[in-house]
Amino acid sequence: MLDLTRRDFMKTTGVALGAAGLPALSANAAVADNNPTAGKDELRVFSIGAAGIAGLDIGQVKNHPKARIVGLCDVDSQRLEAAKQKHGDVFTTTDYRTAFADRKDEFDAVIVATPDHHHAPMMLTALAHNKHVYGQKPLVHQLEELQMIEQMIAAKPHLATQVGNQRMKEPGRRVAVEILRKGLLGKAVEAYVWTGSRQGSFTKPSKPQQKDPPAHIDWDLWLGPCKMQPYTDNRAHYNWRKWWDHGSAAMGDWGVHLIDIIMYSYPELTSPISVITNTPRAADWYHTLHCHASMAYDVSGSDKFVNPVFPIHYRDSSLAHNMRNLGVKAEKWNDSNMTVVACEGGTLTLTAGGGIEVWRNGEMTKGWNVEGVTRPRPFNHWHAWVDKCLGDDNAPVWTPFADGVRITEAAILPVKASRFPGKELLWDRKNLTFTNHQEATDKAVRRQYRDGFGPPNIGGNA
Repeated sequence: MLDLTRRDFMKTTGVALGAAGLPALSANAAVADNNPTAGKDELRVFSIGAAGIAGLDIGQVKNHPKARIVGLCDVDSQRLEAAKQKHGDVFTTTDYRTAFADRKDEFDAVIVATPDHHHAPMMLTALAHNKHVYGQKPLVHQLEELQMIEQMIAAKPHLATQVGNQRMKEPGRRVAVEILRKGLLGKAVEAYVWTGSRQGSFTKPSKPQQKDPPAHIDWDLWLGPCKMQPYTDNRAHYNWRKWWDHGSAAMGDWGVHLIDIIMYSYPELTSPISVITNTPRAADWYHTLHCHASMAYDVSGSDKFVNPVFPIHYRDSSLAHNMRNLGVKAEKWNDSNMTVVACEGGTLTLTAGGGIEVWRNGEMTKGWNVEGVTRPRPFNHWHAWVDKCLGDDNAPVWTPFADGVRITEAAILPVKASRFPGKELLWDRKNLTFTNHQEATDKAVRRQYRDGFGPPNIGGNA
């Protein structure tokens, strides 16, 4: 087992990276035999993040009869104290690193529900310490971190992982996968996703006023792997999604809930070969509204697609696509967050909540009524992860990290490319480079981790 000493862990170490192929779909893949918690009567869980979406995750996991929350971490001491009062006899810390350095034997699994810039260092640390991980979306913040995650899960196949993709519990979303995977609408032409969210971007950005952080927020720990910068109210807590250094805009928030069924339906979509975006402006420190993006996937070796290149189009800020162009004859779209896949034999439309329709020749059929599909049952997304941790290989874990890599790449690549609007960027994920744009490679692929907050080594040695 990889074990990090306190001295080794509390300093930044280099990350050994190499080429890694994308894994196949693994929604129900078995966890290896040396799962450290298989057959145990209780899963002890440490949550990094104590409020917001973390509160939802903690509550759902805690409701599993064999799960117990044993520790909480939050850089906001007020939030941490409120969570401790709610969850009783738990240890608390404002610095997650001390829990791994001093209390690693007291927990078996970790929830990571923090701003995006912390995700990869925290999740990789947990996996390196042989802990199961439930990680909020997007899985990573930097494109380079996709390979870090791949290499770590390859080194730790006995650990159960899960991305915060709770919407896959909805039967309609899994019916959509079945329809497309079976080719019941013929070959695929293109896909569209859009979100109504605006909260991940600034409308009229201006440099916020700098001030001293409030006493209850440890600003150094909040920044973590990011370069040191002054505190502003317009950064923590909620507005962090709007900042290049911390968030991934609206698509980072919603991408996993919009792109997942496309990736599950078509495993041939391994990695985009190019991306082009259009935004009103580019900026060095914030995300902007009205991002339009198109990604291209090479599918020339597959017979499931009409053309050798399959595009996925993305928009934010409720900028929905034209219904008539997609053969949908309705008064309005059913939701502000939609996934639409156009095929040669019809168009599938899907809401974030699993409302599914199929349009053929101007006529609509509910997804449940398409010939050749079955109606799956809902399940508890969080409890399935706990069950997997405890050794149930039949637990319906959708979006383990192996699948989350492909979904996350598709979600954050347009966000990164929006820094260079109007320019087609040719993407080579194996070599982590935009082959036709050195500046994009330099600015949009990786970060320089601040000393003390980088990921651990990958591959078996501390």
